[in-house]
Order: sequence, then C-alpha cells, then structure tokens
Amino acid sequence: MTKHQTIDATEGRFALDSLSLSPMNPRQHVPEDEIAELAESIRTAGLIQNMAGVEDGQGGVQIVAGGRRLRALQYLAQHYPESGAKNPDLTHPTVKIAPDQTTAQAWAVAENAARRNLHPADEIRAYGKMEQGGATPAVIARAFAVTEKHVYRRLALAGLPDAVIDALAGNEISLGMAACFTISTDEARTLEVLEECRGRNLSDYRIKQALKPESIRDTDRRVIFVGLDAYKAEGGRISGDLFADETLLDDPGILDAVFTAKLNEAAQERTADGWKWAEATADPYIGCFQIEDAKMARLYREDGVLTPDQSERYDELAELSTRDELDEAGDAELLELHAILEGTFTDEQRAHSGVIVYVDQRGELRSTEGLVRKEHKAAAIKAGLIHPSRHTTEDDAPKSPISAKLADDLTRVATGARQHAMLRDPELILSLLAYQMTGKMGYRRALGLREDEVPNFPTTEAEGYTLDKRLTTPADRPSDPFNSDLAKGFRAFRKRGQDHIMAELTRHLAALISVGDEKLGALVDKEAGTDIREVWTPTAANFFSRVGGPYLNALWCELLDLSEDHPTATSFAKLKKGEKADRLEKLFTDAERRETVSVTEAQAERIAKWLPEGMA
Repeated sequence: MTKHQTIDATEGRFALDSLSLSPMNPRQHVPEDEIAELAESIRTAGLIQNMAGVEDGQGGVQIVAGGRRLRALQYLAQHYPESGAKNPDLTHPTVKIAPDQTTAQAWAVAENAARRNLHPADEIRAYGKMEQGGATPAVIARAFAVTEKHVYRRLALAGLPDAVIDALAGNEISLGMAACFTISTDEARTLEVLEECRGRNLSDYRIKQALKPESIRDTDRRVIFVGLDAYKAEGGRISGDLFADETLLDDPGILDAVFTAKLNEAAQERTADGWKWAEATADPYIGCFQIEDAKMARLYREDGVLTPDQSERYDELAELSTRDELDEAGDAELLELHAILEGTFTDEQRAHSGVIVYVDQRGELRSTEGLVRKEHKAAAIKAGLIHPSRHTTEDDAPKSPISAKLADDLTRVATGARQHAMLRDPELILSLLAYQMTGKMGYRRALGLREDEVPNFPTTEAEGYTLDKRLTTPADRPSDPFNSDLAKGFRAFRKRGQDHIMAELTRHLAALISVGDEKLGALVDKEAGTDIREVWTPTAANFFSRVGGPYLNALWCELLDLSEDHPTATSFAKLKKGEKADRLEKLFTDAERRETVSVTEAQAERIAKWLPEGMA
C-alpha cells in the first residue's frame, strides 16, 4: 500500500459478544486494575474513541486497535450489566472495519506507535461529564492517569459554552485564550468575542477587556433570568446601539439587586421540597472544587429501576431517537423514563442535606442537590448516609492533650520502631522496594528514596529511645567525595562478599522505611513484628513533662486502677507537674518504685505495653 492509496473503510455497530481480540493487536496483556480503571471511565464518560478491527469471516470482528477498550467493555458487561440499558453504545459499540488484512495490520501498529494524549478540549468534556455523573477529582485522575491538580484545571473550564470548547478543539484558540472566557457571564457576548479571537493570537488582556464592557447587554444571563420588566420596575435605565441592534442596561447595581432577590426567592422555594437548607450563589457553575472548599459532603440519588415493560419501551424509544424518528410525545415519554433511571433523593437524604441554586450561562435556573454542610456531617454519619473521614481538622475534632510537636515526635518514634523491626526481615524490605518500583503505589511510597533522610529521631533525641546501632551508625563516606575513584571503591566493596552487600543494603533501606498508607503499614508491622516499646520508653523529658497535669492525673489512675478519690490518686493530683512527670517516669523505668506502690502483674503488663493515643 503506497502513501497515496485511499483506504475504503466502513463503520458499523456490533454486539459486544461478537467482538474478540485480534492476534495482531500489540496489547495482548494488560493489568486487570488498568482495565478496571478504564471501565470506570467509560461507564461515567462514555466511549470517547471507537475501536477498529477486521471481520473474521464468521459474523464477528477481531479488534486490531482498541484492545484495552474492548476488555473494559467486557468488564462492564460482567460487573455492571445495567450500564448497557442506560447506554446502548456499551453493548453495541461502533467499530471501524478494515477492508483487508494489510490495512488491519497497519492500523494495529499505527495506533500504538502514534498514540497521543487527549486534546485539552476532549479532557475538559470528558472530565466535566464524569464530574456531573458524580465522579470526584481523585476518581477522574485515576481513570485518566493524571494528577488531581491537572483535573481541577480542566474542570474549571467545564462550564464554558460549547462553542468555546469547539474552537479549542479545532485549534482556533489556545488553552490560555479559552481560560479567559471563564470571566464572562454573557454567553452571547462570549460568542461575539470568540469570533474575533479565532485564528488570532490576542493577548489575555484584550480578550478580557472585550468580554467585560461597561454596559450590560440584554443577553447577559442575569437579564435573561430576571427579565427586562423586573429590571425597569426597580428604576433600571435602558439604552441601545441602533447599529448593533442591541439593548443595553445602564444600571448594573439595580440589575444585581433584582437578580439576587429573585435568586434568593428561588432558593427559599426549594426548602418546601423537604431539603434541610437551600441557598443561592451568583456563580454560573458549581464544581466539585467549590464543594470541597466549603468542606461539604455530597449525597447522590438512589438508583431508579424500570419495570420489564418500561425497560422494553425505553429501548424502543432510544432506538427511534438514534434514527431521529421520535415525535414530540415519544421524546417526552423517553425523558420521563430517563428521569426514573436517574433516581431520586430519599426523604432521609433531604432531611440531612441541602441545595445550592444558581443561574447558568444561558440564564436558566439550575441547582446542585444533596450537599451536606460541615456542621451537619456528624448527624449524616450517624444516619449512615456518609462515611466518617479518616482525616480530621482542628474544627472537626476535640482538642487533643498532645501538642502537634509532640505528636510529630511520637510519629518519628513509631517510624523508628518500624525500621528497627524490619532489620530482622531483609526479604520484606526488598519486597517493599520492588513493590514501590513497580509503580503500583502511585504517588505514595514505602521507602523514602527521594529524600536524604527519613526522620525517625524526635526532638528529644535519644532520651528513652534506643535503636539498633545499624540504624544510627553513619555511612562510611569517602574522605574526598569529589575526587575519589568510584570504580576502585566499587571493586573493593564487591570483594567484601554478598553477605556484606546484603547487610549494607538492608540497613540503609531500613533507614528509608516511611510507609504512609495505614493498611500497608499495619501489614508491614505484623510481618516485621514492630514493637514501639522495644525501642522507646516514655520519660519525663520525652513525654510526661510535655502534656498537661489533668492528663497525668488520669494516666496515673488508669495505670494503677485507681478511682479519682482514692488516697493515692488525690495525693498524686496535689503534686507539682514536674513531680508528677518524675513519678510516672519511675513507674515505667524503676522496678523498686513499682514495688513501693504495690503494682500488680496485670498493672505491670499494662505499663510495659502502654503507648500514647495515636501510636498504638
């Protein structure tokens, strides 16, 4: 086939079970987790790019380009069979058919050799669709293998008019120029300025100046929402440009007041629907980043279910719609069935959440529903509507008796204890290293290979804290690090034998252990036998003098099984803080002192195992 030859390819829809992976497809082996992530993306955003294949001569098609997409569709059919009822594209995808084996082979190679990242416009649309479907930025980032920051930047453009995104997709404007249009609240004016920008390299300043003229046109979303009559009834003045055939509003303050009043009225009406609260915002778009900034949680509709007859009717109407053969009555019926599928919020959900209403770029009233305010989260968690977060803030949780600095020291001690324990299991360390190097941990790490040091010494240094000497013995640095003979040194290092190499590798890797994931850390601790009290004993200097007197009183009673009014407890409570810290230290470190206060075996065992909250 020459470069001038025309390829006569056709497209058609094929049942998913008639598609198979061609031996020509280069992607014969794909990790299951990668398939699951792509399936989640397709389930939410749809199949953005079609597959290509060649007929197998038996009524089926072998996929030569799009093997990952094929397996993701098969995954959805197996795990989410209901998705096909909502989106027929998932069960009967479009496939481009090659006219012959030579073309099919060329496609198989070309798709992978010439693979390109998604165009920013495609990203904006895909991310926006996933967000509207309920996906969080974290889920979107995982599905597209990008950072959450990248997702946030694209979502900030998701509320732009379609024409702007189309111009970006056609490379008629740059991504930076498209970002300028986010300041506009007047879609008609946006489209006018867009025409001036197409194919021109205009500065951000000029674009923004054009988008924000002094007078307000009657195409502004606020004017469309309130109407000119409401504006004029409050004394608003009207002027116009006869040559431009447009109406101009000369009193922005009056327009804003009328707009705000009507929007607030619309918000109050929503409380009649059973929502706990409702409020209005002047923003033309509500994104997940705004919800997260307000520290709100989000509830989602309970899935709706169609009866067998409704499901059959839905498929029939959907097929007519794809052929543009649906009349007005059929279109209305299809919308009703689609509304059932979208589901609804339960009365209990409404009782714990609220609504934010806003006016979009077209001047239409919109709302984002099911939002749980920060102060209402505890009740929603108790009702089982949301799950408690693993992360708390100072506002969410009661003030801890342990300061942030002390908590950081205790975390360092726990890290040191884990490193100390893992010196006993070199194979576990190497397994963690290999696991991290596969990339399956994403941005999390088990070893601090990107750092010069993983902090495992608290600010109190070695006070009550003793690690294996292999962790505290410095590396043997050359006397002249800039001029030493590395080749000679490496030969000498290898001559010391494999046991020495493994010992050095073990101790230095152990010193880099910094597992941040809670579940992985628990597994590592279980395997290595981590025991914080093996390396750390609480003393006056490293702990007791750094917490308050009431905390020490309660700890004394807890360790010795004393009631608050017991004479030993009341006499302890009358001591100065330094004396309390000293007595508690002796309780942990002095066997004779324990005998003096008649410590039982059970109490001694409790003292030997005790750890501050957050370390256990």
